[in-house]
Amino acid sequence: MRRQQLSRARCNPFLPAIPYFPASLFSVSLSSVSLSHCHSVQFIAVTVKTSKPAPPAPVVSSNKKPPITLTIDVGGSGLKAMLLDATGRPVSERQRVDTPAVPTPALVLAGLDELRAQLPSFDRVSVGFPGVIKRGTTFTAANLHPAWVGFPLQLELEKRWKKPVRVANDAAVQGYGSIVGDGVELALTLGTGLGSSLFTNGRLCPGLELAHHPWRKGKTYEDFLGRRGLDKYGKKHWNKLVQDAIEQTSKLFNWDHLYLGGGNTKKIEFVPGKNVKIVSNEAGLLGGVALWREWS
Repeated sequence: MRRQQLSRARCNPFLPAIPYFPASLFSVSLSSVSLSHCHSVQFIAVTVKTSKPAPPAPVVSSNKKPPITLTIDVGGSGLKAMLLDATGRPVSERQRVDTPAVPTPALVLAGLDELRAQLPSFDRVSVGFPGVIKRGTTFTAANLHPAWVGFPLQLELEKRWKKPVRVANDAAVQGYGSIVGDGVELALTLGTGLGSSLFTNGRLCPGLELAHHPWRKGKTYEDFLGRRGLDKYGKKHWNKLVQDAIEQTSKLFNWDHLYLGGGNTKKIEFVPGKNVKIVSNEAGLLGGVALWREWS
C-alpha cells in the first residue's frame, strides 16, 4: 500500500496521500482506472466492520407476592384490625375487640395479640394511634392512659410479631384512607376524642393536633366535639357545634375538601355542605397501606 501511495503522489503531487488504517478494522478492495497522465490510479473501497449486537438481557421473572398489610386502629372504645393488599383493598373482614377499661400499654398490646390471632398471615403492620407519634414512639395519649407517654410502640410490636411496623396518628391514617390528593384537605375524626390531619396535594403535614387547641370559653375543640361534649351538650347542640367547627376550620385552613370520620359521625343530623364528606369508619384502617407508600 505504501508503494501505491508513493506512485499516486508522483503522478499528481496535489492529491493527498491516502492514510493508513489497520486492516483488522476494515474490509478493503482495490480497483484500477487508467488515466491519461498517469499509468493508473487505484481506488480503495472501504467497508467498516461492525461488531455483532449484544444479545438481549435475560428477563428475570419474580414469583414474589405483593405484601399483605395488617392495619390496626387503636381507639378509645375499640381496637380494630383488617388485612389489606398492596393497593389498599381489604382481603379480610374487619375484626374488633373492646379497648380495655384501663388501657395501659400491656393490656392494649394483649388486645392486639387477640386481634392478630383472628386473622391470617401478613407481611407488615400499620398502626393508627390516638396521640402524637414521633419515630414510632407515642408522645401523648389523652384518651388512653398516662403510661403511653414515651412508649416505643413500633419497636415493641416488631419484637412481638417479628414483622416490620409503622405507627402514625390515627387521624393521619384515616386521612390517607379518605383524601383524593387535590389541594388542601382536612380530615376530622369524631370519636372518643377529636382527631385531625391536614394534607396538601396528598402529602401529610405532620404534627397537627387541633383537638387540644383553644376554641371557646377557654375550652378546646375536643372539649366540645369529642364524646365528652356530646354527652354534656346533647346531640342537638353538639350538631350545631360541629357545624360551627366546619365554618371555623374553613376560615383557618382554607381547605378544599373536608372529611368527617369516626364513630360519632352517625350522630350527625345535618346535611354536609359543599366539599364536606362523611367517610366510613373503616377509613381509619384503609389508609394503612399509605404509610408504606409515603414513608418509603
